[in-house]
Amino acid sequence: MKDSYKIVKYPVATEKAVRLMDKENKLLFVVDMKSRKDSIKKAVEDAFGVKVLNVNTFISNKGVKKAYVTLSKETPAIDVMTRLGLM
Repeated sequence: MKDSYKIVKYPVATEKAVRLMDKENKLLFVVDMKSRKDSIKKAVEDAFGVKVLNVNTFISNKGVKKAYVTLSKETPAIDVMTRLGLM
């Protein structure tokens, strides 16, 4: 398996991402184009020490692959973003 930080490139902190963080406990990441959902889940769990419930991916019209990562209730998404220094 690839290194966690090669799969998950960086978090996205747009207005929509912050709203999802508050209401649905989800984080939005830009990920490697060749990564699969199971490898994204493992990479996020390893990199941030959280429990991931679900991963949804999509490719934007700019050709960037993004992943919506749903976290368990024990770990608020806002805490992860605060630890990263984005909130």
